[in-house]
Amino acid sequence: MQSGMMAMTFVAFCLPFAGALAAPLLTRLLGSRAALPLSLFPLAIFVHFAQLLPEIGRGEIVTGGYMWVPHYNVSFSWLIDGLSLTFLLLISGIGALIVLYSGAYLKGHPHQGRFFSFILMFMGAMLGLVASDSFLMLFVFWELTSITSFLLIGFDHAREASRRAALQALVVTGGGGLMLLAGLLVIWDVTGVTQLSLLLSFGPEVRASPFYVAILVLVLGGAFTKSAQFPFHFWLPNAMEAPTPVSAYLHSATMVKAGVYLLMRLNPVLGGTTPWETILPAFGGLTLLVGAVLSIRQTDLKLMLAYTTVASLGLLVMLTGFGSEHAAAAAALYLVAHSLFKGALFMVAGLVDHETGTRDITRLGGLGRAMPLTFAAALLAALSMGGLPPFFGFLAKEEVYVALSGGSLRSMAFMLAAVIGNALMFAVAFAIALKPFLGPRVATPKAPHEGPALLWLGPMLLAVCGLAAGLISAEVHALVTSPLASAIAGQPQVVTVSAMPHVSLALLLSAVTIVLGVAFFLLLDRARLAADRLVEDIGWGPDRGFDQFMAGLVRFSHRLTRLLQPGRMEVYLTITFAVVAAALLLPLAWYGEWPRLPIWPADAQFHELAVMALAIAGVFGVLTATNRLNAILALGIQGFAVALLFLLFGAPDLSFTQFMVETLSVVILTLVMTRLHLQPRDARPLSQKLPDAALAIACGLGFSLYLLKVTQGRFDPVLTEFFNLYSKAIAHGANVVNVIIVDFRGTDTLGEIAVVMTTGLAILSLIRIRKSVAGSAATATGPKKATAGDTQR
Repeated sequence: MQSGMMAMTFVAFCLPFAGALAAPLLTRLLGSRAALPLSLFPLAIFVHFAQLLPEIGRGEIVTGGYMWVPHYNVSFSWLIDGLSLTFLLLISGIGALIVLYSGAYLKGHPHQGRFFSFILMFMGAMLGLVASDSFLMLFVFWELTSITSFLLIGFDHAREASRRAALQALVVTGGGGLMLLAGLLVIWDVTGVTQLSLLLSFGPEVRASPFYVAILVLVLGGAFTKSAQFPFHFWLPNAMEAPTPVSAYLHSATMVKAGVYLLMRLNPVLGGTTPWETILPAFGGLTLLVGAVLSIRQTDLKLMLAYTTVASLGLLVMLTGFGSEHAAAAAALYLVAHSLFKGALFMVAGLVDHETGTRDITRLGGLGRAMPLTFAAALLAALSMGGLPPFFGFLAKEEVYVALSGGSLRSMAFMLAAVIGNALMFAVAFAIALKPFLGPRVATPKAPHEGPALLWLGPMLLAVCGLAAGLISAEVHALVTSPLASAIAGQPQVVTVSAMPHVSLALLLSAVTIVLGVAFFLLLDRARLAADRLVEDIGWGPDRGFDQFMAGLVRFSHRLTRLLQPGRMEVYLTITFAVVAAALLLPLAWYGEWPRLPIWPADAQFHELAVMALAIAGVFGVLTATNRLNAILALGIQGFAVALLFLLFGAPDLSFTQFMVETLSVVILTLVMTRLHLQPRDARPLSQKLPDAALAIACGLGFSLYLLKVTQGRFDPVLTEFFNLYSKAIAHGANVVNVIIVDFRGTDTLGEIAVVMTTGLAILSLIRIRKSVAGSAATATGPKKATAGDTQR
């Protein structure tokens, strides 16, 4: 990539975040009209990436970026091929329409500027996700989409339902993100690469690795949670608590397809194996049926569309893992078609709600004359979703049936699932497009009328694009779907399906789908009751299971906290020293690394032995002291003896530090004891002292054995030579020890100073609390005596 183009691409990735920063100010200045300048940010991104269509259409791949941490081969880099470019265009193109739609939909909302910031931040995160070449970039943007979607779903945070939906989406998708991170780390360990563009050539190595199953499970965990695959599908319909622009953008065209994108991106690496071609079609087919059946049960327009989105995501996952010749092409076509018609229908649902005050399909009817443009957009989008020619949805459905056709029992089973699922979605599409607009007029909370242009412009444009894409399918295939299918399959693919129907098994299955869809549409009320009874008979579901899981987690956390944090310092110290003793002794015992018994030093001098005897006497004094003050003084004797040993063995600076620490310790401990009015003696019974003594002996023995083992090993002079060589040259200091403390270990020294300062502040606080309590008691006692005296008089 040329340097100028690379710089413009980098700017394009930064534009949404710049728009997010500008949104609050523009909204304060322009009000809802701020949507117009803010929509220019995603529009500029769309225009920039649209310039790459001819290049990508020729099968080329565009890469670029900047090194971030070269030592670890971590870069801020991007990979743009048919797959990522399609997503980039959908995200930016639909994003521009969503920003305009939001300007009218949230007009007058006190937090509209904040909403614009959130939606643009999400757009930037999604653009970064689908274009990332670096593993680290992919994960960072993956988690950023979860965080920004949390903010958008919980935008109406005053309502409990919004807060619950936001938390649920964050927990589910965030947990999946951690699984994805683990999977990427294992892939890195197996292949040694950290970029997707390089990983695509390591497919045989990854599939042959003994860690393949672990990688697959971890990657699927991230993808299934993000793309709402069963049993993680429940968070997506609950996320409809968000404003409709969020639903139209995040939950139809962008975020929920992030998992599908990941599976498509890794299909050349992880695909072609029995686990891949078993797990993906099985979970995808089940998700398709579950979503389609639950969509029939709903009466809320957004929930009907939400469950059909779950079903469509299941279909995409099923196609990605099916492994047949036309599966990649079918997934590519359906991905584009679904983004167009589902985004349009979500915006139609929001428009109807905005202008009538309700989304309940049983309370709507006869809106066609009052809202003709909305009706036209809904009908065009429904025709594409229903898979009728010449719409792009028809091409997608035809290719789906071609991909699933085959003589095996496996093919027939998934073909049946696709026909039933598509028929149910057909019924839902036309229920949304026809029932609110045809028939007798039904009274609504608000008098219906056509919405402002910014509300119907988006759905109309997307619906028309679905029709135009079908009419000029050859050009769309050359520029979009063929490169997209090639990236999914990992090899060149040419998509040729056209809007002209031709006699084939796929056409027959399309006809069967339409007949079944019409039947479901005519019997919609009965089908709704049947689906409702089915769900009630099943009873427990993943949504309820999530609440049970969260409640159990809270109870477990509470009990664990009460166990580990009972509010008693004695328990905290016991646990701490027990862990220290175990960390010191268990590895020595487990690995048989006990030190050799020390030999009495033959060259020990009398004064050295005298200082050691003084230290031992200090320890003995601590153990035999009859009161706390004597124990503190004896502890100081032991510390001063250690300082003398440092001085005798050529470490005067360390000795000076030890003298200061011991002096301060004795003074502070004595002061604390007198100020807090502690009992002068340790009055605990022997049954409490023995465990503490055993723990103290274990810690002391552990440190002694560990130090002996370290000193008995071969001395490595690398650090000594380094400090001697570079202390003067780099830090300009002749005192090597000072240089180590101040320069080479500057951060560590700062931490030590912070610890000492914090300890001093804590001690000062304890003393002041004690003094304050004593003063309060004296004040409280004074008036009582005065009152008693007055009473006597």
